[in-house]
Amino acid sequence: MTKVSVIGAGAWGTALACIARRAGHDVSLWALEPEVVDAINSGRGNPTFLPDIKLDPGIHATANLGEAVQESDVILTVVPSQFFRGVAKDMAAHLPAKAPILLCSKGIENKTGALMTEIAAEILTRSPILVLSGPSFARETVEGSPTAVALAGTDAALCEKVTGMLGTPHFRPYPMDDPIGAEIGGAVKNVLAIACGIVTGCKLGDNTRAALITRGLSEMARLGVAKGARTRTFMGLSGLGDLTLACNGPQSRNMSLGIALGEGRKLEDILAERNSVAEGVQTAPAIIKLAAELGVELPIIEAVYQVLHEGADIRQ
Repeated sequence: MTKVSVIGAGAWGTALACIARRAGHDVSLWALEPEVVDAINSGRGNPTFLPDIKLDPGIHATANLGEAVQESDVILTVVPSQFFRGVAKDMAAHLPAKAPILLCSKGIENKTGALMTEIAAEILTRSPILVLSGPSFARETVEGSPTAVALAGTDAALCEKVTGMLGTPHFRPYPMDDPIGAEIGGAVKNVLAIACGIVTGCKLGDNTRAALITRGLSEMARLGVAKGARTRTFMGLSGLGDLTLACNGPQSRNMSLGIALGEGRKLEDILAERNSVAEGVQTAPAIIKLAAELGVELPIIEAVYQVLHEGADIRQ
């Protein structure tokens, strides 16, 4: 048995903790909220972020970041992207040497335009870095729905090793060699999911949503290639796969936010009633900043940014 540490006990972090436990590992789950730690350790699951789901027994939750990563063999970070830098700094001194870190957050840092891999390379200098991304609703994953994701890194042997550690009969990571493409796909799809939600909320029809997904995929690939990714990556799980799920499932936090916007609700009211993060809201300005630096035009992403942050009229 090896120790797997999951940093971040939101819905997806909790789901990944269950996957690691089913793969036969000792699992430590770090949560910021004391009430989440208490609920998990007392056998009540995670009603704050994953209600009405029974978690696998044997997951140990803690609010102590050092304790969570101590003597860990693999560490999965699943904190919202805008908080990743701070958490990385806090856990850097506690990390076991050479323990791989899987980045499972899908976003781009707003202030700097940095990818999570770039932040990790800056702060977590002793750790090999991988990216886990793909079409995966947390609830369905925990319930055992067959799920496939991409596990991306530049060390093929390490990707194969970690794939073997985390794979189960119902959860299959596929190794790939393009972490930049995996990150860009995961970040951009969140913003495109908001756009598809707006289309749905405005009752513009399936034709419009299909056109938006298709043209959005083109924008995703254009940005990724400009950043150094491979075009073929966006035809895979971390590109088209993740985009298809997020833009067709109201379970998606980003799509459901877009639906509410399309129905005429105000952004601040939608966010005020949620305890989970819709990454696309903060990622949109980061993508626009990155696109400007790379000289890439992204009209759909730009439109979503204008609606979210500049008060643009949705119908217009």
